[in-house]
Amino acid sequence: MAYTALARRYRSRSFDELVGQDPVARTLRKAIETNRVAHAYLFTGTRGVGKTSTARIFAKALNAPGDEPADVAEAIMQGRDTDVIEIDGASNNKVEEARELIANSVYRPLRGRYKVYIIDEVHMLTTQAFNALLKTMEEPPEHVVFVLCTTEAHKVPATIQSRCQRFDFRALPTAQIAAHLGEVARAEGAEADAELLHAAARLGNGSMRDALSLLDRLLASGEKRLTVGLLESLLGLPDRQLIHDLVEGCATGDPAVVLARADELQRRGVSPDQLVETLAERLRDLMVLGVCGPETELVDLPPEARRTALEQARKFDTAGLVHMIALCDASGRSLRNSSAPRAILDAVLVRLALTERFADAAAVAAGAGVTVGRFGSGAAAAGGPEPKKH
Repeated sequence: MAYTALARRYRSRSFDELVGQDPVARTLRKAIETNRVAHAYLFTGTRGVGKTSTARIFAKALNAPGDEPADVAEAIMQGRDTDVIEIDGASNNKVEEARELIANSVYRPLRGRYKVYIIDEVHMLTTQAFNALLKTMEEPPEHVVFVLCTTEAHKVPATIQSRCQRFDFRALPTAQIAAHLGEVARAEGAEADAELLHAAARLGNGSMRDALSLLDRLLASGEKRLTVGLLESLLGLPDRQLIHDLVEGCATGDPAVVLARADELQRRGVSPDQLVETLAERLRDLMVLGVCGPETELVDLPPEARRTALEQARKFDTAGLVHMIALCDASGRSLRNSSAPRAILDAVLVRLALTERFADAAAVAAGAGVTVGRFGSGAAAAGGPEPKKH
C-alpha cells in the first residue's frame, strides 16, 4: 500500500481537532447550530494553517453532522463527495470553467442538504472568471454554499470579497505546532526530544503542514530517537554550539575564536550568507531578551536554550546588539553580490568581535574624556557590565 504523508494522515477531521484556529471553528459551528449559514465564505491565511481542512470540516458538518452517514463523512474528508466539489483555482481559472460551475450549481445535491463548492487558491482565477461568478455568488440557489480559500486575499476583487463572510486564519504559534508534532511522533512510535520538536515547529514558520512535512523527513531517516543533531544534519543547519561559541567570541572580543568557529561551520557546509543570517537571528534573540526580560513571548526558545541565551545576553547591551544586527544585515546583502564572499564574511566577523575597540576609537576621535563599556552606556540596563572609566 502506498505511503500517505503525515500532513494528510493527521489532517483535522472536526472543529475540535483544528489547531490554533479556535475563533474560526467556534463561529462556524455556531452558525450551523443557529441556522445562520451564509451563502459564501472567504478563508484567507498563509499556507498550511488549515483553510482547506476547515472548508472540508465545515462541509461535513453541513451534510454529515455527527459523522453520519459514515460513508458520506469519509468521502467529504477525502475530497471525493459528489455534493462537495473541490476546485483548484490555479488550474481551473478560465471563464469557461466558471460558467460550467454556475450551470451545474442549479442542480440540487444528490444526498446532502447543501452543494458546497470549495475553490482553493481562488485568487488565481482570471478577471473574466471572477466577473462570471459575481451574480451567482450574490444570489446563489438556496442549496449552494461557496467556500473560497486563498493565501493572497488582496488579489481577490473587492466585489467578490463583499459577497463573502471573511475569516482570517492566523499563523500557528510555535508552541502549538510543537505540541501537535509531539503527538504525531508518539503515534508513529518515535521518541522526539522536546528541543527537536520546538526547532521543527519554529522552522515551520507558522505552517502546520510545513512542520509535519519536516517531521516526515526526520521519521524517514529510520532513527527511533529524533534529536536536534539529526535535524541539523538533515537540513544542513548551522550547529547550535558553534553559533553559541561564535557569539561568545564576540562577547569576549576574541576575533581568533570567532574566525575559527566560522571556518568550522563553513567546512560543515554552511554558506556565508546562511551563517550571517543565523548569527543575526541569534543576536536578535539576545537583544529581545535583554530588552523584554527572560519571560518574554517574543522569543521562541525552549526553556534550557532560553536560559543559555539569557546568560549570553547579559554580556551585551541593547545598543551594541542593534549595531551588530545592522552589520549582519548589510554584510548579507554584500555577500550575495560579492566575488570574494569569504573575505567579506571574515572582515565582518572580526568587526563584530572588535566592536568595543572601534567604539573606544570613535569616542577618542570625538574628543570624549570618558570611553564607554562594550557597546555604550546601556550595558547596565541590559544586565551587562558597568561602563569602564579611564
